[in-house]
Amino acid sequence: MSTDATYFADMEAKIPHGKTRTRFAPSPTGYMHVGNLRTALYTWLIARNQNGTFILRIEDTDQGRLVEGAVDVIYRTMTECGLTHDEGPDVGGPVAPYIQSQRRDTYGKYAHLLVEKGCAYYCFCEKAESQEETGEFGRGEDPCRSLSAEEVRARLDAGMPYVIRQKMPREGSTTFHDAIFGDITVENSELEDQILLKSDGLPTYNFANVIDDQLMGITHVVRGNEYLSSAPKYDLLYRSFGWEVPVYVHCSPVMRDQHNKMSKRHGDPSYEDLKAQGFLTEAILNYVALLGWVPGASRRNRRFFLCRSWPASLTLAASPNLPPFSTSKS
Repeated sequence: MSTDATYFADMEAKIPHGKTRTRFAPSPTGYMHVGNLRTALYTWLIARNQNGTFILRIEDTDQGRLVEGAVDVIYRTMTECGLTHDEGPDVGGPVAPYIQSQRRDTYGKYAHLLVEKGCAYYCFCEKAESQEETGEFGRGEDPCRSLSAEEVRARLDAGMPYVIRQKMPREGSTTFHDAIFGDITVENSELEDQILLKSDGLPTYNFANVIDDQLMGITHVVRGNEYLSSAPKYDLLYRSFGWEVPVYVHCSPVMRDQHNKMSKRHGDPSYEDLKAQGFLTEAILNYVALLGWVPGASRRNRRFFLCRSWPASLTLAASPNLPPFSTSKS
């Protein structure tokens, strides 16, 4: 399948440059627990500290788990907490749409471009829906990885269903940089050929967020450190396209007990739960901020957020674990 170079040039031309751009990208699969709120808070603070742009993006590619009314909860929570976004589904912006299901054709084009570049391939093997959702499909060598161009064309012409998988290098290693953990090196032999595009034409999370972050000009990506294992795959995707890698900020997870992080699936407390128990919004925000900020940090390690729109009752310092807030990775 031949790709249209003009399309990709036009998409690149829309990308804003020259200032910090962060995003909060929740999945509307339930309420916002405090871990989600912390991510929203930190990404908002980074953007405001740098006079940058804060973006709200709705990641709804996991269609089977969508919860009615969840998007309204996201809007309401962010509004009550003062986390105003500059671009998003409800306010628009230069890189709209900001809902992933409305960007479906975009992901398909970029997945096919990766195939042309030799960095991805069509896989016609049968796989469970759960494997497509997670993007993982065994560690063994996929027989479709070595199909000839003629064999691939014959299967496509026959209408065989397929997914598109990332073709990981089998030798060498991949090193990526995180603002908290520094340089991390992973052997490429440990990386699976993750699924990028599912058989229904929708992208997996791991593919969609890289495409959207690039096309929306995101400079800083804040997420939980459970995504550290996926970071080298993201890095290889950026390199395959010839794109600059954003600043990664992998924060420690918000835990519900000694062994398990907070999760919507396990009914962990949300912002609305805490409000219902009588906690003030300012108190909840202060609690969330303290999940990554140490008030007693030394001056050498402490970086201050100066946010004029922040409630006057709160004076917050950034976590010593957060990065210098610039678009430079040096």
